[in-house]
Amino acid sequence: MNYIHEIQSLSQYGNVPITANVLNNMLCNYKAPKMKIQAMVRDGIIIRIKKDLYVVSPEISKKPLSPELIANHLYGPSYVSLHYALSYYGLIPERVVTVTSATTMHTQTFQTSIGRFTFRNFADDYFPIGVTMATEGDISYMIASPEKALCDMIMVEHHVPSQSLSALEVFFEEDMRIELDDLKAMDCSIIKQCMEVGKKKTVLANLLKLMER
Repeated sequence: MNYIHEIQSLSQYGNVPITANVLNNMLCNYKAPKMKIQAMVRDGIIIRIKKDLYVVSPEISKKPLSPELIANHLYGPSYVSLHYALSYYGLIPERVVTVTSATTMHTQTFQTSIGRFTFRNFADDYFPIGVTMATEGDISYMIASPEKALCDMIMVEHHVPSQSLSALEVFFEEDMRIELDDLKAMDCSIIKQCMEVGKKKTVLANLLKLMER
C-alpha cells in the first residue's frame, strides 16, 4: 500500500502519542478513516497503545519510543514515579521494566504491545508536590523528583518499617539497596511537604532523621 503521503504527515509527530481524532482528521479524505487506521496498524506504520491512542513506529519516525512520554499520555493526569523513577535516577540498582506512575485517577494497569504500565492513586493535594519536567531531545514528560519518587514508594509499600529508625535504615540499605549517602543528598523540603499532606507521617519523619544524621 502507498503510504508516502501519510508517512510525511505522521513524521511531524515523531514519538509523541497521537489520538484517533488526530488520525481521523489527517485521513479525512478517505471514505473510511477508521479502516485506514487499522490498515496502518497492521502494516506497522503506527502502533496502537490503547483504544484511540497511537504512536508512530520508530521505523517511520526515526526516533525511539519514550516509555515515560507514553505513560503521561496513556492515563492522566499522571507523572512517572515510584520504582521506575527510582531506577531512572540510579537510586536502586535494578532495571525496572514496568513503567510506574502516580495519578489522581483510580489505580490502573495497562498491558500494551509496548510494555506494562501501572498507575497508583494519590490524593489531589499530595499529587503535585515534587513533580518536575524532564526533557530528552525535543520531547518533555512529567516525572517525580528523586525525593517525591521515594515518598510515593513509601506511601504504596505495605512493608516499610513505621516505628524503628534502625529498621527503616535496614529497609533502605538491604531491601531497596538505596545508599544512605544518596538519601542524605536529597532535598528535605520536598519530604516535609509530603509529610504535611500525605500519609505515613511517622515513616517520613524517620526518613528525615536518617537524611539529617
